[in-house]
Amino acid sequence: MNQWIGGALALAALILGGVFFGWQGVVLALSGIIFWLLMQFTRLMRVMRMTQSAPVGRIDSAVMLNAKLREGMRLLEVLPLTRSLGNKLAAEPETWGWTDAGGVRVELVLEQGRLARWQLIRPEDTAAPLSPAPDSHA
Repeated sequence: MNQWIGGALALAALILGGVFFGWQGVVLALSGIIFWLLMQFTRLMRVMRMTQSAPVGRIDSAVMLNAKLREGMRLLEVLPLTRSLGNKLAAEPETWGWTDAGGVRVELVLEQGRLARWQLIRPEDTAAPLSPAPDSHA
């Protein structure tokens, strides 16, 4: 939710509660606001607990993560998909990266706290090309 909308709704609840029900309405509105904040905090802690056991910047499959990403996602929505915290690659623009066991990396660019773009980067193929077998018929 947009923080301006959330703030406006909280303020409206406080004012309307005070106008219609007096101090009991203000207390009820304040209780609702605190409950909502506690739910957000609990969600954040659950995601952080999920990511604590995994190495930073490592994921099972970068290709699968790439397939699940959508523009506009928040980092708090990406972390459950990765199950690990990412490596911060740059501050401006805010860029995070995850690498799988095969060396494939996904880089995410966040603008204003939301996923703006991402790319899947595969490692360079360093294996030499196969050459034809020498002719053994002489």
